[in-house]
Amino acid sequence: MSVAHNQLRVVRELWKRLQPLDRSVPTRLQGLLADRRFGSRDRRLYRELLFTALRHARLLAAAPGEDEVAWASRLAAACAASRETEAFRGAFAPATPPPAPDSLELTPPWFAAEVDAGAPATGVAAALLARAPVWVRVDPARADHAQAEWDARGWTAVPHPVLTAARRLPPETNVSACAAYLSGHYEIQDLGSQAVLAALDLPARGPGPRWLDACAGAGGKTLQLAALLGPAARIDAADVRPAALAELRARAARAGLGGRIRTLPRAAAGERYDGVLVDAPCSGSGTWRRAPHLMACTGDAEIAAAARLQTLILAESAAHVRPGGLLVYATCSVARRENEAVAAAFLATHGGDYVSEPAALDLGFPRLALGLAITPGRWDNDGFYLAIFRRRPAPRAADFPLPETPGRQASPDPP
Repeated sequence: MSVAHNQLRVVRELWKRLQPLDRSVPTRLQGLLADRRFGSRDRRLYRELLFTALRHARLLAAAPGEDEVAWASRLAAACAASRETEAFRGAFAPATPPPAPDSLELTPPWFAAEVDAGAPATGVAAALLARAPVWVRVDPARADHAQAEWDARGWTAVPHPVLTAARRLPPETNVSACAAYLSGHYEIQDLGSQAVLAALDLPARGPGPRWLDACAGAGGKTLQLAALLGPAARIDAADVRPAALAELRARAARAGLGGRIRTLPRAAAGERYDGVLVDAPCSGSGTWRRAPHLMACTGDAEIAAAARLQTLILAESAAHVRPGGLLVYATCSVARRENEAVAAAFLATHGGDYVSEPAALDLGFPRLALGLAITPGRWDNDGFYLAIFRRRPAPRAADFPLPETPGRQASPDPP
């Protein structure tokens, strides 16, 4: 059996064991590739082939199950050309490359009608099916240290033309193994995620230092928020998952921001903040470049359930904003029902207390009627959505007339 045919046998076995395609795929894939029979080069090969299969799962499913050559041919034509895939591509890629499939053929049936990104659905789908680079956010005061280490490793780090703290490195670059990373000189954070808070232009808004990150997770935006607000920042980072908060604390300590961030399961009842960030749980459709398995396990029911949860979390979080404060809503989804529809529903029920505000900066992304579409691929980024609301200031006493004292008539106007 040739090397390529043995690779086909192994990848078919791994693909079968990876079924069903649900949200546990990343964990199971990591376990499969940890097999001791695989060296580092094997792991890179099968990771590339399996990620390609995940992106093309709908078309691969249409190939006859017993026709291994047709299945391999489609995979070989679509996978990245590299030293690891050379034998596989040489054996199975067609001599004349087939036309690239329409990107919408690879996405779920609901996708085209749901795209809420201010751009054609075909282009958005193509961007979400591309391989993702590694984006990092550097500490400006220590960026030179990080750059020196990347240069020493032969890595090209490209500065972003607008977000000055952002650097793009090639896909699969192991930046977490660097001494500069372990010393807190930068954080791994996609450009789209960085753009959410950058679009607020917080230094110019001067919103106040006390914030709640209501769905903090492992804290990428929490750390960015603490850096943007400066030494006066006091951020409560809330999440119901203890493991996520433990990771956040470790990252904050590494970045030297632990004194600005307190972790807790949820905000205390009655607590008010200058600003509340709701980076809501969502379908994750904006992250398909990194999580292509989500295409196979996200349908209409999942989109609807996510929108219901987002609406609930946004309403609960609104109670924690002080009068005059900011409420920031974000998702990593491109689905209208999770984005503008949730923002519109919130204003429909809270319009007496809140008004919508535009993003201070659009960063080259399209503005929507409500919010900013952080379009996938505009800057080689994942897809996000941002909406901003300001709580109306508390009424002043002078806005209300004093009641007349019973039994006393008002004084007549002077002559």
